[in-house]
Amino acid sequence: MIENHLSALVLFSGGQDSATCLADALSRYSRVETVGFDYGQRHSVELACRTRFVAAIRDRFPAWGERLGPDHMLDASVLKSLGHSAMTDDVAIKTTKAGLPSTFVPGRNLLFFTLAGALAYRRGIDVLVGGMCETDYSGYPDCRAATLAAQEQTLQLGLDSAVRIATPLMYIDKAETWAMAERLGGQALVDLVTEETHTCYLGDRTHRHDWGYGCGTCPACELRESGWQRWRATA
Repeated sequence: MIENHLSALVLFSGGQDSATCLADALSRYSRVETVGFDYGQRHSVELACRTRFVAAIRDRFPAWGERLGPDHMLDASVLKSLGHSAMTDDVAIKTTKAGLPSTFVPGRNLLFFTLAGALAYRRGIDVLVGGMCETDYSGYPDCRAATLAAQEQTLQLGLDSAVRIATPLMYIDKAETWAMAERLGGQALVDLVTEETHTCYLGDRTHRHDWGYGCGTCPACELRESGWQRWRATA
């Protein structure tokens, strides 16, 4: 059901999760815009996927395309200048002394939501949508529901606004994320997510699997593949 009185800004990276959240937002809100962040990521593959995915949504899903407004790209490169991580530099993917994977970029989602909140304020948008999840994830503290609830309250107070944060994937796993894509847009959306989104930490677009492109061995690929296999086993 379309919530005619609400608009949404989707934090869209070009990965599977945010792409599924974009489809979910297009099925819920009367006006949807997207925002991406260039934070000096190690690979720009996802940024290229963003453009292709949005164009395909407009072309293959006309009803959604009518509600899909502008795409915005914001500079968040300050994150890279704050220190190395496996997401921004040629660093091995491993568990750090803090007990978190080296792919963790401290403060990334906090900054993203702050910037998105400011953009939403300027654009008159009601809801910020993110693909964060604490079911199948790497333990990032800025992906947790409690963190984002506090972030929402901070934005509401700091902007003197009723802006909300929505995280449709928070309590579902990757198999359920694939199932959500099928439920929202049928096989056409599943095919689009498979072909035109990217999750691999190593930026590999040379190896094509049933579940999409990637090295097949990094933690992100393993999550995506295992989710695909579990979803296909029950589909």
